[in-house]
Amino acid sequence: MSFEDIDLQWFAAEEEGRTEEPSDLKLEKARKEGRVAKSQEVNGGFVFLFSVLTLLLLGKWLLRNFEEILIFFFTRSAQGNAVSGNSAAVFFDYFLKMVLPVAFVALLAGVVGNIIQNRGWMFSLKPITPNFSKILPHFGEYFKKTIFSKQGAFNIVKSLAKVAILVFAAFAIIRSNMGDLLFIIHQNGNILGAFGKIASIAFKLLFFAAIFFLVISIPDYFVQRSAFIDSLKMTKQEVKEEFKEMEGDPEVKGRIKQAQRQLLASNIPRAVAESDVVVTNPTHFAVALKYDAAANDAPVVNAKGEDFMAQRIKEIARENDVPIVENRPLARSLYADVELGAIIPNKYINAVVILYTHLEKFRKGFKSGA
Repeated sequence: MSFEDIDLQWFAAEEEGRTEEPSDLKLEKARKEGRVAKSQEVNGGFVFLFSVLTLLLLGKWLLRNFEEILIFFFTRSAQGNAVSGNSAAVFFDYFLKMVLPVAFVALLAGVVGNIIQNRGWMFSLKPITPNFSKILPHFGEYFKKTIFSKQGAFNIVKSLAKVAILVFAAFAIIRSNMGDLLFIIHQNGNILGAFGKIASIAFKLLFFAAIFFLVISIPDYFVQRSAFIDSLKMTKQEVKEEFKEMEGDPEVKGRIKQAQRQLLASNIPRAVAESDVVVTNPTHFAVALKYDAAANDAPVVNAKGEDFMAQRIKEIARENDVPIVENRPLARSLYADVELGAIIPNKYINAVVILYTHLEKFRKGFKSGA
């Protein structure tokens, strides 16, 4: 198969139509299901590094226990009863005593690595819930994601780089310690001395490998995170549907607002009677304003109407001795831009201030700087 035979769609970063970044709601939903951006390299690096450090800290103690168990069994074997009595119990006692500290630290390191990547503690049974639809894998989709993708290419390069660097590091470390290895040959019967030299070289190699794995896990995490975000990308329709779920259907919200306006309009006689002033243009629009210093920093639109309703507002205003002021641009603007019950926007404050200053009883009450 030539390069011309490869479908370039195999290298697509996202599925067709999924062009929108995942919303916070979808990310939170995925998190509750146990799906987060995660790199196994981070966990492996933490486990490897802290296991090696534990071996370093407990090295002498582990060696002493190893020496004790060897002496115990060699002594028993010389007596002809190596496997009799409590030999098995002694073996498991030493085995658990030597293995459990390292295993516990490795387990704790793995948990810490997960917590760091999850950005906090997270518990979910969803990842281990059986999914029988995955018993028969889709091999085409599998190879597409694991080989013919940016993530697959990165994993291949990463694996080759790990092998190459570790081989080079092992060669360099062994070569730099060749004198110690040659010295071991001349150690007649000094098994512990030879073992110590070999352990020192092995630790250098293990420590380098652990640091290297932890370092390489950093770019791997960002690659895995990018792939995770791509897997959660949404279509435009999904974004709209989610918005409807979060904020409510826009059509429903529109009907609610309309009902609210109708409710306010049904109270127009009382609202106009309680108003401070009615602004008109003078025939088509009428807007009643009310200022309550204890409730708001500026007047609110208490009532408004057009044509017939505007005339009705003016009639109610006259019946209740509410001042009527003609200001054509202000009346038209307030009617068009300000909803019933809303505070006057800042862009109309100066005009409203001038209006209120002509009303002597509100001269001191109105906050001209609001």
